[in-house]
Amino acid sequence: MTELGSRLKEARQAKGLSLDDLQEITKIQKRYLKGIEEGNYDMMPGKFYVRAFIKQYAEAVGLETDQVFDEYKNDVPEVYNDDLPEQISRVQTRKTVSPSTSKVLDVFPKILVVIFVIAAIFLAWWFITKFAGNSKEKLGGSTGSPVESEKVEQINKPKDSSKNNKANEQKEDASKESDQEKTDDTKDEKAIQELKVENTNGKFSTYQLMNTDKFEVKIVSTGETWVDLSNDKGQSYFQGIVKKGDSKTIDFSKDSKAVLNIGKVPETEIYINDEKVEYAVSPSDYTTQVITIQFEPSKTE
Repeated sequence: MTELGSRLKEARQAKGLSLDDLQEITKIQKRYLKGIEEGNYDMMPGKFYVRAFIKQYAEAVGLETDQVFDEYKNDVPEVYNDDLPEQISRVQTRKTVSPSTSKVLDVFPKILVVIFVIAAIFLAWWFITKFAGNSKEKLGGSTGSPVESEKVEQINKPKDSSKNNKANEQKEDASKESDQEKTDDTKDEKAIQELKVENTNGKFSTYQLMNTDKFEVKIVSTGETWVDLSNDKGQSYFQGIVKKGDSKTIDFSKDSKAVLNIGKVPETEIYINDEKVEYAVSPSDYTTQVITIQFEPSKTE
């Protein structure tokens, strides 16, 4: 056992915490916590995780992490640039516009102008045609022959009211179909899932997932990350390292909560039902985070 391990163990015992209690607080496996106390770092996923786990341990038992690392620096493995994330930044939620898209955007205003000109010409033609037709009807009414007058009277007879009624009924049916389509569209909009941030506290953050019956969590590694995926009952569905380019998908649809313990946040992307999640806590502030997602399935109508 190292001096650092003894110091951490004493602080834990002084707070009356067992290794099981500390595991629940930090979301770190009990065997790793025991390895830290015994100075057995070979069992850890890597040097980066050793320092991260020691930091979480110290915070949980009320020790100043900077003071611990400074006082027991000989007991803590050095982390070099290769062990650290290449870039610590917020997860980008907007894609860069490609050159081809930029060209389309440049041409788009010109296309709108052409469409506007064509529409203006069409409207002008329609008004001219309608005005000319009305003028001819007026001239025909004043100078037309008796036969033509009779035809006009026949056209204006009440018998055409049935046709007008049918036309009105068709319009009403079309209006009802349009209203039904709008109602269906409204239902579809309501069915879109909603994922919102409830609260944050240091490296801990809580989200709320609603308006969906599906709860699927996908972890994608852009470097090499350690993750622990468990439900509200403490049952771990997966715990281990996800290598660069690999992913891990877990279905939590039957659970009311998912707890994601992420070892390297800057190299980890999270998707909920294929929707990318933006970290509520900046990865530059905490490279290891514990994210809780509470699930409320939509009610069946």
